[in-house]
Amino acid sequence: MNRTRREFLAGTAGAMALPLLSGSVFAQSEGTLRIGALNPVTGAGGPYGEGMQKMILAAAEAVNAAGGAAGQKIEIFAEDTQTDPQAAVLAAKKLIEVNEVRALLGTWSSGISLAVVPLTNDAGIMLMNTSGAPALSVPPANEKGLSYRFQATNDRFGRAFAEIAEKEGFKRPATMAFNNASGIGNTEGFKKAWEAKGGEIVSSVVYEPKQTSYRSELMQILAAQPDVIVMGSYVGDTTIILREWYQTGQPAKWIIPGWAANSDLVAALGPDVVEGIISVDSVSNEEAEAYAEYDKAYQAAMGKPGSDNVYAAMTWDMMTVLALAVEAAGTTDMAKVNEKMHEVANPDGTKVSSFAEGKNALKTGSINYEGASSVPDFDEHGDVTPDFAASFVEDGKINRRYIVKI
Repeated sequence: MNRTRREFLAGTAGAMALPLLSGSVFAQSEGTLRIGALNPVTGAGGPYGEGMQKMILAAAEAVNAAGGAAGQKIEIFAEDTQTDPQAAVLAAKKLIEVNEVRALLGTWSSGISLAVVPLTNDAGIMLMNTSGAPALSVPPANEKGLSYRFQATNDRFGRAFAEIAEKEGFKRPATMAFNNASGIGNTEGFKKAWEAKGGEIVSSVVYEPKQTSYRSELMQILAAQPDVIVMGSYVGDTTIILREWYQTGQPAKWIIPGWAANSDLVAALGPDVVEGIISVDSVSNEEAEAYAEYDKAYQAAMGKPGSDNVYAAMTWDMMTVLALAVEAAGTTDMAKVNEKMHEVANPDGTKVSSFAEGKNALKTGSINYEGASSVPDFDEHGDVTPDFAASFVEDGKINRRYIVKI
């Protein structure tokens, strides 16, 4: 039975891959480039996944409206990772083996991306992610140079945490990390950067997920009397930890990644508990023309400003950069497309802010796509370096106070 995109996206929790095309009918077509949208519609990444998925679709529609890439229309197949590595692997296998997609876009957490990248490497297709684990930059994960990261690495996050801690005058930081690649990567990145500044970490704990209480780990940290606790965490565990901390009455400040210190955390705990928390996340390229186009599309799809979901800006850029690389290669052969990824995104070349603009400029020379999420100048590992926002929770609202450049 045919279904509209709205009906599909309302039911994505079922994680059944269907082709998403421009227009109201899902019908398989010859001569199309099949792309997989592999996003966290449910689970810890749920607040971001639907928007990420819809922006892959919106960017693909923009490509198709401009005549397609290398003469091919884009066809999107969507799956929900459930923010769970096992579910993500099953979904990725379906997209690769059944739907025969040529790239996977939008894996969110490091555990997911690390679980999926062996499959994309074996298939010779690209994986574009929003994950932080440094392991994604190097072999074996990126041994074929097919992995592209549109988020900051955990090391860069750690450096941002350290810059903020220093700016705010903290002297005795401690760390608490969720036991996975992302959580540990964030706090280890902070430790490395803080110690490089001559500082010392007064206490450090790695905790296991899915506990009903983290009181023993929390009390270990508080016993060291830190003036700030730097987290590598998600919303669920952070909610429990902060509630238990507030009950102790012991003063401390918190630096928490933005995907954990978000509006859901504020709603779960109330303004008194979260007052003064410093939320740190990468920040989109908000002055760019590409951001304006993304923001318009995001508001149309989600009814919210694009600034609510930095990861959706990343997936917008993923689809756009990939399509520009296909256009530059003149083929959907992924090996040849991969050779063009740096060329269309990095200096030098005519600066462009959309697929249509880039397609036209490629007729006469090279291009440099200036993205919505960042200036996606890929380094030798396929990584980008976005800026960071330091936001403070004040009276129940998350207010950006300043930008940190790394």
